[in-house]
Amino acid sequence: MNGRRAFLGTAAALGGVAIAPGLLLFEPARAKGASSKVRWGMLVDTTRCAEGCTACVSACNKENGLSGGTGPDDSQWIRKIELKEKTTGRTLSLPMMCQHCAEPPCVDVCPTGASFKRADGIVLVDRHLCIGCRYCMMACPYKARSFVHEPLHDQKPDVPRGQGCVESCTLCVQRVDRGEGPACVEACKTEGREALLFGDLNDPNSAVSKRMRERGAKQIRADLQLDTGVRYQGI
Repeated sequence: MNGRRAFLGTAAALGGVAIAPGLLLFEPARAKGASSKVRWGMLVDTTRCAEGCTACVSACNKENGLSGGTGPDDSQWIRKIELKEKTTGRTLSLPMMCQHCAEPPCVDVCPTGASFKRADGIVLVDRHLCIGCRYCMMACPYKARSFVHEPLHDQKPDVPRGQGCVESCTLCVQRVDRGEGPACVEACKTEGREALLFGDLNDPNSAVSKRMRERGAKQIRADLQLDTGVRYQGI
């Protein structure tokens, strides 16, 4: 904790100081390379998502070095939830993760700028700036963020994590920046379900945009007007 505060002090001396929650005086180097011409997003077809299938969860855990535990002290970047419609008894199984909002409340409440949105729409946490206050966890209406309670070992070099920090789904940003898709999408495709589709929401000719035009899509808690980057069909 003291180390992070010292880092913040150094950043302030260099002019990179937070002047309001989520607002910085400089463009962080962590966001370089992302273009606002692109907005990465994901479409979830719940009619293809099978109850009991956890291929996406397992792939996320493996790719990002998560333990796979489901206790209150375990990090879960993606989880399967089961829904039931009271009037009809219809059940749904769907993955829930960070929704990568265009107007992310986690960014609004972060006092250090650790929670931020890249120009391409991916919402991330800078572990060097995170002080573990967990305001973002309280602000997220999707309960998509986890807090790292214990020391971490055998971490993946391209997925830095840290004790005392908050973390969540990154859309496998390390893969996206290499021109690949998120691990959960690839795993779902390997299972033969193809319930997850990843692509550029800004590109009208992308597969995800075409599918949304053809069959529609909904945002979870659209009433909050967060403009989520993850959309769902069949809900």
